[in-house]
Amino acid sequence: MIGASTPEDRRYLRTHEWAQEKEGILRVGITDHAQSELTDIVFVELPAVGKEVVAGGPLLVLESVKTVADVYAPATGSVSAVNEALRKNPGLVNQDPYGEGWILELRVAPSAARSELLDAAGYRASLLAP
Repeated sequence: MIGASTPEDRRYLRTHEWAQEKEGILRVGITDHAQSELTDIVFVELPAVGKEVVAGGPLLVLESVKTVADVYAPATGSVSAVNEALRKNPGLVNQDPYGEGWILELRVAPSAARSELLDAAGYRASLLAP
């Protein structure tokens, strides 16, 4: 079933990123659907901590054996942490996209612009839309 593995405790972009908020910090990764479409991820271009990003704008690039894909920002803010484990093992994104395969964290100002984030049901519905 499409989107069967879509945790309810986070929000999603139509471009297949997820964001989980805790105390003004968004942990960001790609969805299970996205990692399965990309197949084996071989490189994650992690941004520098402190990099400023705009909601809906590009965050980084993922390379898989099949293609190269952009990852987009769920909100305006600055990169506060990156998952250093991905430098040695980018396949964590495939193995555990909602856990150990998280990509980065964004510090978001309370009034910062956010992309249109969907709940889990909305994201699953978007996967079925033409």
